[in-house]
Amino acid sequence: MRSIWKGSIAFGLVNVPVKVYSATEDHDIRFHQVHAKDGGRIKYNRVCSECGQTVQFADIDKAYDSDDGDRVILTDEDFEKLPAAEQHEIPVLQFVPTDQIDPILFEKSYYLEPDSATPKAYVLLAKTLAKTDRTALVHFTLRQKTRLAALRERDGVLVIQTLLWPDEVRAAAFPSLDDAEDPKAKELKMAGTLVESMAEDFDPTEFTDDYQIQLRQLLDDAIASGGKKVIPAAERAEAGGEDAEVVDLVAALQRSLEAAGEDVKPSPAKKAGRKRA
Repeated sequence: MRSIWKGSIAFGLVNVPVKVYSATEDHDIRFHQVHAKDGGRIKYNRVCSECGQTVQFADIDKAYDSDDGDRVILTDEDFEKLPAAEQHEIPVLQFVPTDQIDPILFEKSYYLEPDSATPKAYVLLAKTLAKTDRTALVHFTLRQKTRLAALRERDGVLVIQTLLWPDEVRAAAFPSLDDAEDPKAKELKMAGTLVESMAEDFDPTEFTDDYQIQLRQLLDDAIASGGKKVIPAAERAEAGGEDAEVVDLVAALQRSLEAAGEDVKPSPAKKAGRKRA
C-alpha cells in the first residue's frame, strides 16, 4: 500500500504522527464505451457550450447554479479562503461510546500507521480506545475537503472512517408503515425461532462476489475463443491513432521499415527483450 497522507493526531497535549492508507479497494471490472460497429473507443472532449472550443483542465473553474438560475463561478483562490482544519493535523473533538454512532453514517475507511521511531503514543491511544469502548470524533481534511470522522481501534490498528453529516442522511418517511398492523405474539415467536435456526457468527470470508467471478470467467472465455467480439491487441495497434492505448514501439518501427522497403531484422538482444515483455 502507498501512503496518501501524512500528519498527526492531536488530543490534549499528546501528538501521534501517522501515515494514512486507503483501507478498502474496488475489485469490480471496469468497462469503457466503444462503437458497436468497429470496437473503436468512444472519447469525450471538454467542450464549452458557449464558444464550442475544447477547454483544457487549467482553464476550468467550478460553478454553482442557484434555484433561480443564477450562476456563481468560483476559482481556486475563492476556495482557499474557506475555513478548513489544518491539513496535516487530525484534531480530536470528543470521545463517544462506540455504539452511539449509527452505521448509516459511515462513508470511507482509512488505516493509520505510526510515523515515528517510537510508536508508544500510537499504541497507547489504540489500547485506550479498545479498553474504554470509545470512538474519537475527529476532523479529517483530505484533498482540500474537511470531514467529520470516527477514529477507532481495529485489531490493534487505528482506523479512520469518514462520516456523513446528519443532513446528508435522508429521512425514511413511508406512509405505508403508518397503519401497519403489529405482529401477533405467535408470529413473533415463530419468526424468532427461524432466526435462531439460521444464526451464525459473522465470517465475511464465507461470502463471494459471484457476479464478478462469473463476469471474469465470461471475459476469459471470450478471449480464449477469439470470437468476433474480441479485437486482438495487434489489430488495435495497427489501427493507430489515439484509439490504440498500448503500442509496441519496436513492432511499429519494424512495420514502418518494411513499408519503406527496408529489410531490417531486429538483433537477437532486441528479440529477447520482446519475449520478456
